[in-house]
Amino acid sequence: MKIIDIINESRNPIFSFEILPPLKGNSIYKVYDIIDQLKCFDPKFVNITSHHSEYIYKPQPDGTHRRVSVVKRPGTVAIAAAIQNKYGLIPVPHMICRGFTREETEYALLDLNFLGITNLLLLRGDVKGSESNIPGGNYNDNASDLQQQVNMFNLGIGLEDMHIEGIHTPFSYGMACYPEKHEEAPNMESDLYYLKKKMENGADYFITQMFFDNGKYFSFVERCRKEGIDIPILPGIKPITRKAHLNLLPKTFRSEIPEELASRIRECSSDAQVKQIGIEWGIRQGRELLEKGAPGIHFYTMSASDSVYQIAKAIF
Repeated sequence: MKIIDIINESRNPIFSFEILPPLKGNSIYKVYDIIDQLKCFDPKFVNITSHHSEYIYKPQPDGTHRRVSVVKRPGTVAIAAAIQNKYGLIPVPHMICRGFTREETEYALLDLNFLGITNLLLLRGDVKGSESNIPGGNYNDNASDLQQQVNMFNLGIGLEDMHIEGIHTPFSYGMACYPEKHEEAPNMESDLYYLKKKMENGADYFITQMFFDNGKYFSFVERCRKEGIDIPILPGIKPITRKAHLNLLPKTFRSEIPEELASRIRECSSDAQVKQIGIEWGIRQGRELLEKGAPGIHFYTMSASDSVYQIAKAIF
């Protein structure tokens, strides 16, 4: 079933969440533990992030260091299949441009098609601190290019005009949006221009980057509607769990933390206190979002599944 159909047909706001694949060498049961904890809230889908390779420097016996490319969190497609098989939940694997050639993307689409996994989230992927696209490689430069490749695949046309058989259920997909503007967009008007293009080219819905000020979400949705962007915009939120998040989250995700929340966190003497404040703020955020008509809430569970459980328990 398509995510857009679930959103449109649901009588109540939907609950969904995003998980990280386990670090290389770790057990998938860490993923299962999160799902086991949150499945009582009837999640309508589970997003699985995708991660490009990164370079590390391994010390050598002669005292030098050798640069090695590693994927720290492999297995997005396999984990999506495992979730579908074990829980019967709808998995939504992320497809990203960074670090994956168009050929690698095509193989992932073929594997997902074979597995009957037909919902995707299309993203450019993080570029900060990465050397993931080798110069001269055949990569999708941005999410719109990736979107075009998926659209062609749905038509049965692969790379080099290869004919693809057996696409009984074409992929449907959501894409990302940014209530506080994408960091590389020159202005919000430009951001909305490209967002509308993504909708016109086939995006079924959007999921926002995390935000902590609901006013920014409501203002963003209003501007989208005025521009004719009329598909669902699902708010994505993350509970703050550590004092370090006060600086780390704005730096990494360009999400502003309101002074009301920031001042309370600054007064904390332990991360346990911060975690409780994050839960209280998340409940407040979630209740207001649902009361004012958001189609549901998508939770980023990174190191915060316990907090997500407490928030969801209070609002769903």
